[in-house]
Amino acid sequence: MGILNGNPKEEPLHYGEVLGCWAFAGANKGLISGYEGFINHAGDKELIDLLKEAVEMMKRENKEVEKVLKENGVTPPPTLPDRAVANAEEIPVGARFMDPEISGAVSINVGQGLVSCSQVIGQCLREDIAMMFSKFHAERLLFGAKLLRLNKEKGWIIPPPLHGAAFPSK
Repeated sequence: MGILNGNPKEEPLHYGEVLGCWAFAGANKGLISGYEGFINHAGDKELIDLLKEAVEMMKRENKEVEKVLKENGVTPPPTLPDRAVANAEEIPVGARFMDPEISGAVSINVGQGLVSCSQVIGQCLREDIAMMFSKFHAERLLFGAKLLRLNKEKGWIIPPPLHGAAFPSK
């Protein structure tokens, strides 16, 4: 069977797997920094809790991905410095991100994260990497469901035109 001997941990990563892992960890690090900033701006307690949950989820993911990268001789992307903690009430209203804006940005990121996980899964030869990103995909799917529920409850979601909504069924 050669280098693909059936034991994934003994198989080398191919360049796509390396780039997928490296880019995923780098994107997570940027999002962690951004979400820490959003936490400073947010006013809604449930939104703040979801942002904190997302930060912790991405930190856990990065630990796993960076372990794989290091085991394979790849230096992980640099980590940004932690954000300072600020009081949202001290941020001027015009300069402050509003909760619906924050939630909308995070919703977009959830969709992008699902696509990123799927892309890495689809190019994997190593089953352990594919399974790791499958787990990340499932976690993001569950997180996205919580965020969607919050967006609906708070009235923050802006739906596209609803097909058939104006026409009652006969």
